[in-house]
Amino acid sequence: MRPSVLYRLAVFLSLPFLRFIFHLEAHGKEHVPPDGGFVLAANHNSNFDPWPLGVPLYPRRYLRFMAKSELYWVPLKYVLAAGGAFPVRRGEKDEQAIQTAVELCRAGHCVVMFPEGTRRRKGLRKKWEARAHSGAARIALLAGVPLVPAAIRGTDGLRRLARIRVDYGPAIALDDLRDRDIRDASQEATERLMSEIHRLEQAP
Repeated sequence: MRPSVLYRLAVFLSLPFLRFIFHLEAHGKEHVPPDGGFVLAANHNSNFDPWPLGVPLYPRRYLRFMAKSELYWVPLKYVLAAGGAFPVRRGEKDEQAIQTAVELCRAGHCVVMFPEGTRRRKGLRKKWEARAHSGAARIALLAGVPLVPAAIRGTDGLRRLARIRVDYGPAIALDDLRDRDIRDASQEATERLMSEIHRLEQAP
């Protein structure tokens, strides 16, 4: 399961910027499973978030992630696919996207999810407000894989050349939820997840 040439090229080109201009720091990489599928769930400040989230894990792991279906037009959809993305329809229950994510996890991939669904800050009023959704937890529970939290800081200040930091946390406890109704289990897991993401955001 090797990433595409485009993915590898993007990492190669972005690494100098992340390290020497934005001084990327990554903490807690030991919490990321070295093999097997899992869901990596993080806060969402910028469209740039997937790169600082994924670069510290490369080449050991590479990311698969959902991208809003509005972006899937020619030729951008081919670029997104090569970059590891697959489409999701926002604002509705997209069972196909959920099933795709579950299958990817079961096949050993790292699927990135942003539970808030959209960026926290934008210059204009947002159609979709940032709030925690249970999709990340649901995918982890259905696929039977770990749910790993992460916190990203600094990507909302790229114009100011803010320092970027990523913290990966221990997998969320899910074993006690796997025999419960999927809706209740997903909600409880999401509460645990968001609590841990918020804790990681405050890490010194």
